[in-house]
Amino acid sequence: MPHFSIEYSRNLESLVDIAGLCDALRAAGIETGVFPMAGIRVRAFACDHYSIADGQPDRAFIDLSVRLRGGRTLEVRKAATQAIFQTAETFLSEVMDKHPIALSMEMRDIDPDLSPKLNSIRKFLSGEG
Repeated sequence: MPHFSIEYSRNLESLVDIAGLCDALRAAGIETGVFPMAGIRVRAFACDHYSIADGQPDRAFIDLSVRLRGGRTLEVRKAATQAIFQTAETFLSEVMDKHPIALSMEMRDIDPDLSPKLNSIRKFLSGEG
């Protein structure tokens, strides 16, 4: 049940296909083989108020946070982090070549004892049940 949250400075909306980034990260999560497809959720939130580096209005950021249920080894999490970050980096490479953007990511575990879940999505997916 990985949750991908993208927080970004609103000044990127005219430069970056945010919905496309969400979909690329979802696909990357599936491709790692680490996360079950039915549990992946990717969402993005624009930040209206921010101040970056020297305060110039064209400075921008994208911060990706991935939360997942505990139990995976550090090596597995590192490999998944690298694959997901590489996807974001590749997706954003052209715009980052032309605009000042800070890209960051953090992956962290959720304590399964303190995070109940209920998911009926699987019964609606073809081939799963």
